[in-house]
Amino acid sequence: MARTTSIIEQGMLAALDLAATKPWPELTLSEIAAKAGLTLNDFHGVATRESLADAVDAHFDRAMSAEAIATDDLPRERLFEVIMLRFEAMEDYRDGLKSLLRYREAQPSILLRLPAARAASAGWALASAGLDDDSGAPLGLKVLAIAFVIGRTERAWRKETSGDFALTMAALDKSLRTAEERMGWVSRFTGKSATKQQEPEQENDAPENGATRE
Repeated sequence: MARTTSIIEQGMLAALDLAATKPWPELTLSEIAAKAGLTLNDFHGVATRESLADAVDAHFDRAMSAEAIATDDLPRERLFEVIMLRFEAMEDYRDGLKSLLRYREAQPSILLRLPAARAASAGWALASAGLDDDSGAPLGLKVLAIAFVIGRTERAWRKETSGDFALTMAALDKSLRTAEERMGWVSRFTGKSATKQQEPEQENDAPENGATRE
């Protein structure tokens, strides 16, 4: 199993390197294997170009748990930090990822699997921020909200040209604030706290309104 995972990981990163200069649909397994320092036989029964594309989200999701996050930060701030780690990890593969994302958008079979991949990314973002529980709203509802946040932020990341993540951070902050407001509506409807952590001056049933660190 570890060997299979390693082959998929190596192949996926090699494919992203190649896709920086060649459209993803034109890549062949043999050239991906050569770029990864593997043989084509290593991919037999293990990976296809489509399965390598499917592996991309999980790979960059792991970046969200690569660093410790301050547990005394507000939930929105913690989510901002962990999701930005994901996009920072993606930056080294920007051109290849943009090629892959264009390809993915044109493939109905891959688009059908995208909601599950987004939900997995959102679930790991919440886990990385220590928010993967049912406080304030059912976990499933929070996953849906953060999946939307990640998708919207990704669209902004693709438009970046300066390398300073200005568009990415602005979109992420705005999307998280919108999600926080909607969780506040859930809080008022259910009578539960919208977040795990409250400001000292807030009442227990009030949603947070702390500012995200820029």
